[in-house]
Order: sequence, then structure tokens, then C-alpha cells
Amino acid sequence: MTLQHFSTIRDLLRYAVTRFNTAELYFGHGSSDALDEAAYLILHTLKLPLDKLEPFFDARLLPHEIEALLKVIELRATERIPAAYITHQAWLGSYPFYVDERVIVPRSFIAELIPEQLAPWISDPDAIIRILDLCTGSGCLPILLADAFPNAHVDAVDISSAALAVAQRNISDYKLEDRISLFESDLYAGLPEQQYDLIISNPPYVNAESMRTLPPEYQHEPQIALAGGADGMDLVRKIVAGAAKRLTAKGVLMIEIGHERAFAEAAFADLPLTWVSTSAGDDMVFLLNAEQLR
Repeated sequence: MTLQHFSTIRDLLRYAVTRFNTAELYFGHGSSDALDEAAYLILHTLKLPLDKLEPFFDARLLPHEIEALLKVIELRATERIPAAYITHQAWLGSYPFYVDERVIVPRSFIAELIPEQLAPWISDPDAIIRILDLCTGSGCLPILLADAFPNAHVDAVDISSAALAVAQRNISDYKLEDRISLFESDLYAGLPEQQYDLIISNPPYVNAESMRTLPPEYQHEPQIALAGGADGMDLVRKIVAGAAKRLTAKGVLMIEIGHERAFAEAAFADLPLTWVSTSAGDDMVFLLNAEQLR
């Protein structure tokens, strides 16, 4: 394979799709299939608008551009590195974030609910003054929360100092340093005595059996941010157990647990979990209020 085999974006796109499908890549970090991922990597590498592929289909590429694209395509296909780690960019809705291997690639069904201010579960968004995000990772959810709840200050917690460095970069990029405070802590342990109107968490929740069969792409992510113990509920139990005294009288706890609904219902059989509808159905996110927890 030489540079002479390619001249246009169309050529490279076709090649990338074939290469990705032949390598049987897994697409679970923002792209839905090989075409979507190939288009994203090509447009990002060429610094072209991410939503305008067609006008550039037959644009002739310079030799150094072809070389750069082939390197990116081979990196994705051979080493199975998630695209977000190659581009150092991930999106949640319309929000771009910096990411690298210190954090998992942002993905959250809670993020779908935040622009609507968690309606109908939050009846008065202006009354939300203090928010806590546990296991914040790249800091993406606190940034969305600060935008959606203009009167709120957000405390964002992670046990990983490396993850918090990434979160700090994203918070600075959005100029939200005065609205979001970062804490290196094992959940509630290192927090000041403070109650919150809303506690959000997208914690590690993958059960041990599923961890053993994760696609190679997920092996590039920090395993501490994925593994949730035998049933995936190790951290979720601690979050629920500590929430009662950390919530205000009308406070709400919302936790994302992925495909672990059966394990969550078994772990919290004595609690009236409310399952929140998302684009993936009614199995990914549950909610409890302060009264139910107490």
C-alpha cells in the first residue's frame, strides 16, 4: 500500500470503512458503525467541519495529508484505540470535551436528561443551589449541569487525581472554575459537611463477568472507572447508603447503571427505585428522593 493508491477523501473513506470492518472493530464510544467513525476521524484529522463531509468528497489530498490519514486509520484498526483517544476529543450532545487515557470516553444517558433540567423529576430548577457529581471522570456532567442549573454550584468528585486533571482542563475550557469545585475523594469521604439538592453519579458499574468479556477498545480505558465488583453494584451501594444524610429534605439522587438493572433491583430490593426513560429505554438510570432514602 502506497500513497499513490489514494488521491481523494472518497478514496480514504472507502479504504477506512473496509479496514475497520475487516478488523471487526467495536464501536461503542460515540460512533455507531465503521462509516460514521471513518468520517469522523478523516474530518477531524483534516481539520474540516465534522458535519460537512459531502462537499469535500472529491477534494484531492496532499501527500502529507494522505500519510497522516493512513496513520490514523492504522492506529484505530491495529491497536483498537478508541477514536476519542486518537483525536483527544469526545462529545456529549453538543458539548465537546478533551479526553485522553486518564479518563473513560464520556458517555452517559444522564447527559440526555440534563438539558431538560431533569424534568419532571426536578420541579423547580431555579431552586437547585448545590449539586454533587460522584465519579466525575472528565468533568463532563458537571459542565452540563452548571449550564442547565444557572443558580447551582457543582461539587465534582473522583478518586483519581489523573482524572481530575482532565476534568480541570475541561472546566477551564468552559470557563466554569467559579461554578464547579473538584474534590479528590473516595465518594463522600473527603467532602465537607454539605447537603445537596441533587446528587448525580455515573459510577463504575460493570459486573465482573462482563469485565472479562469487554471488547479490546474498552481495555484502553482506566479499568477502575469501569469495574463495579461481582454484581457491578459495589460503588452504587456506597453511593445510595451515603446519600440520605447528604441530600436536602427535597433532594434527589440519580444514578446510571448501564445494563445492570437486574443487579440493581436485587441490591436495592427494599427501595422503590424509579426508572427514568432514556433513548436506550427504561433500564439505564434510576432515581430516589430523600424521603425514600430516609
